[in-house]
Amino acid sequence: MDLEKKLELLPEQPGVYLMKDRLENIIYVGKAVNLKNRVRSYFRSHDHPPKVKAMLEHVQDFEYIVTGSEIEALALECNFIKSHQPHYNILLRDDKQYPYLRLTVNEKFPRLMVTRRIKNDGARYFGPYTDVGALNETMKLLKKIFPLRTCSAYGFARRERPCLNYHIERCLGPCQGTVSVKEYGELVRELILFLEGRQDVILKRLKERMEIAAQELRFEDAAKLRDQAAAVERVLEKQTVVSLGGEDQDVIGLARGVTEACVQVFQVRAGKLTSRETFFLKGTEGYERSHLLAAFLKEYYSRAAIVPPRIILGEQAQEQDLLAAYLSRRSGHKVILHVPQRGPKKALADMSAENAVLALREAEELWAQQVVRTEGALAALQIALELPTLPHRIEGFDVSNLQGQEAVSSMVTFVDGKPLKSHYRRFRIRTVFQANDYAMMTETVKRRYSGTLRDKMPLPDLILIDGGKGQLSAACSVLTELGLDHIPIFGLAEEYEDLYAKDRTEPIRLPRDSVALQLLQRVRDEAHRFALNYHRLRRRRSALRSELDEVPGIGPRRRQALIKQFGSLKKLKEASLEDLLAVPKLTRPVAEALYNHLHS
Repeated sequence: MDLEKKLELLPEQPGVYLMKDRLENIIYVGKAVNLKNRVRSYFRSHDHPPKVKAMLEHVQDFEYIVTGSEIEALALECNFIKSHQPHYNILLRDDKQYPYLRLTVNEKFPRLMVTRRIKNDGARYFGPYTDVGALNETMKLLKKIFPLRTCSAYGFARRERPCLNYHIERCLGPCQGTVSVKEYGELVRELILFLEGRQDVILKRLKERMEIAAQELRFEDAAKLRDQAAAVERVLEKQTVVSLGGEDQDVIGLARGVTEACVQVFQVRAGKLTSRETFFLKGTEGYERSHLLAAFLKEYYSRAAIVPPRIILGEQAQEQDLLAAYLSRRSGHKVILHVPQRGPKKALADMSAENAVLALREAEELWAQQVVRTEGALAALQIALELPTLPHRIEGFDVSNLQGQEAVSSMVTFVDGKPLKSHYRRFRIRTVFQANDYAMMTETVKRRYSGTLRDKMPLPDLILIDGGKGQLSAACSVLTELGLDHIPIFGLAEEYEDLYAKDRTEPIRLPRDSVALQLLQRVRDEAHRFALNYHRLRRRRSALRSELDEVPGIGPRRRQALIKQFGSLKKLKEASLEDLLAVPKLTRPVAEALYNHLHS
């Protein structure tokens, strides 16, 4: 059915529409009170912003889903944007699964861990956090103050003796019955208060328990509680008192650049500024500030673990009342979106916006430096190597083996001077059974540029081989055979950093401080690293596999489970009998036989 007929059949109801390109990829998701009017406006009007015009050039089809109300349409829109990350929607820059803290309150003895996905599993989640380094430091502190178990549920159920964390006082040892469910639960409740930003409540409780322990002459317990209280006090010293009535609220400020925007989220808990998160939005050109703020609120709070009852905005957001209704529905409590005009809340909103401006300015300077480094290197490379086009896509190859054993090879991909790891590939050499780097390179290049890989990936603008004339010649012969000898290809020898071309007898020597050479070195070194890591992995698994073959009762499935669990012979030998028993499918007699074999 063509677009015109589909447009005529659109219903006059609220819903979500999904724009698709010729490959059926979803490139834009939107919502509408009236699907017919909204979707038809894209194709009947010509007064669109540049970004919308660019999107329409790629639209080949659309789908729609009717909902019962505009709030339902908004909720569905948020879910689709989150799952599909459409190219023409406003999205978080460098979007990834931001980390969260997950507290398994659904278990008898809960544990705290870092995760990147929120599941409906009964656990408590806190986040998201944008600074992974700060999150790791927080985890170290939490382990000292709140010594919860860290082992998996499977390992916890089968553990027969306390682990190292128990001996260094980083775990209360619930697996050994050294702590009651009540005592452990009290520690978990205090951890929740800490993560909710209510450290002052914890401090009061800790001091009360410390005084009781001292009165009862339990001086060792009192000392531990004193140390916990001191650690909490150090956290409180770093927090700013803003006193907005003691209510939990987020304060959001927006700064706008040419093609990017920055949003600062201040988290105020119990009247104190407990944390600050910084987010960047991409694809913002052509949109009003109110639209950008609304897009951020939808994306951020669709993934946030906690939605506070009040959100203070530095300026008005598009469809603000609808967003408040959506957030109230999602969180299960009333959420107010408020734009203050005066007073301390206005001052805090201004401070958030000012911090967003500073963060955006700093980020733009960094991005500008990266552009000069990458685009300048590509232009210099085109001139130095006399390439017909700018080498936007570079693919680098290397092989790795030990006297022909466990031979592997790698292909890495750089797009616009930056690694594209989703297009990395590694190969196990199948046809060469002795130390012959040239033959291995021949097999690798042939497998990349023929068959399914040739169809799945675009051809590069430049191919780089790790090696000299021999490796280059082997790769060139394959390209000629496949009819791809028009692709520029060079070999980079490591010793003198000489660059070899297929039609030149003498090497090309670029200046050592050349940005073009430095880019080629990054590609070559990355290919070498990727191949070497795979070779080491293969060798470790080969050694482990050989050792396991000597133990009765270990067949393919148990061997695979052990390889997956430990990965190397060294780690397997370091494992205790309890660690072996924690491996699925391993019975006690087989685990004991394996343990005795490894330590005989």
